[in-house]
Amino acid sequence: MARYHIETYGCTSNRGESRAIESALRDAGHYRVDGPEEADVAIMNTCTVVEKTERNMLRRAKELEAETADLIITGCMALAQGNDFREEGIDAQILHWDDVPTAVTNGECPTPGPGVEPVLDGVVGILPIARGCMSNCSYCITKFATGRVDSPSVDENVEKARALVHAGAKELRITGQDTGVYGWDNGDRKLPELLDRICTEIDGEFRVRVGMANPGGVHGIREELADVFARHDKLYNFIHAPVQSGSDEVLEHMRRQHRVDKFREIVETFDRELDYWTLSTDFIVGYPTETDADHERSMELLREIRPEKVNVTRFSKRPGTDAADLKGLGGTLKKERSKEMSEAKMDIVAAAYEEMVGTERDVLVVEEGTGDSVKCRDEAYRQIIVQNATEHGLEPGDFARVTVTAHQTVYAFAEPVEAQPEPREPTVA
Repeated sequence: MARYHIETYGCTSNRGESRAIESALRDAGHYRVDGPEEADVAIMNTCTVVEKTERNMLRRAKELEAETADLIITGCMALAQGNDFREEGIDAQILHWDDVPTAVTNGECPTPGPGVEPVLDGVVGILPIARGCMSNCSYCITKFATGRVDSPSVDENVEKARALVHAGAKELRITGQDTGVYGWDNGDRKLPELLDRICTEIDGEFRVRVGMANPGGVHGIREELADVFARHDKLYNFIHAPVQSGSDEVLEHMRRQHRVDKFREIVETFDRELDYWTLSTDFIVGYPTETDADHERSMELLREIRPEKVNVTRFSKRPGTDAADLKGLGGTLKKERSKEMSEAKMDIVAAAYEEMVGTERDVLVVEEGTGDSVKCRDEAYRQIIVQNATEHGLEPGDFARVTVTAHQTVYAFAEPVEAQPEPREPTVA
């Protein structure tokens, strides 16, 4: 039996894949050790979102190769840019996620299948509902690793969710490259049905967060999806719909499957159905065809919709993508546009958290923080920190009601609401 070391980089989907790999390894009797020096095999689950990440992956792969007898590299960068590792002279097996368990000790370990352990990280259950996407974005390299969407049935995903809750999950994170197109490969988008069934058919007190869903997929199910959110308290009122640009011309060049008006209609639908919710979105600044006017349209859209969470990314060329052949904008210009958008973003997010101060919120304690603090999430998945957690008797998995006392731009501070004593019956003299 093999001793293995595993490192995971990137999104929750990657973490879910690593957990599935580990489940199969443990089922076969292999066991994890503390570091690569003690391992028979090191497994590196890679990410390739931006160029800086790619450089970090190559650097870490070289370190792991020197520290362990056998190295397996998997994940998005391995599948999309496997030759990069070979060109750097890194001696490793480049494998698909599903093939990793079989490769450990000459195929001794079975591949993940039905009945493996739930993907559980503390009180957080990670549920990848599908692999791949339906988009063909000009700048994206991840699609080369994941391919077109492949959706297990709703029944299968409900049972996986049930297993996570029974194993102790208090927060279910629904993940995928694009959760909005779940089921599309089978002729219908099934995300609303899946969420409804998880909330109605699984007993227990838990919360559900839906991961990234591109606007192109969400738009056609926006009414049904918003209705599901409005009906179920178990669902965090949170969606992550990356718009990427406020310019229809740039969106066309990016080959995104939506335009700005469709994105606005999604936001308007959720605004109508939900009183308190969080919109998370992404902007790419400095795409090669982005003009000053295009950038200003993105700034105007940001100020108009005022999302409570924003990811701002400077465009970087990814090898093998169509956008890599375009003449790029200068680094100084991209930096200036990124700075302008990031400053506006911080003002918007800070204002959203400022509005929370003085209000009471129901929260789930998700994980331990620094010192004697815990990180919590409220109904809209906004992060709230409670300090002196031991004094308040709070630990991951607990539900509590808190009063928001302050904020630090992208998260808030709160104190638990003290339980009120039951009123006594008046005594008769």
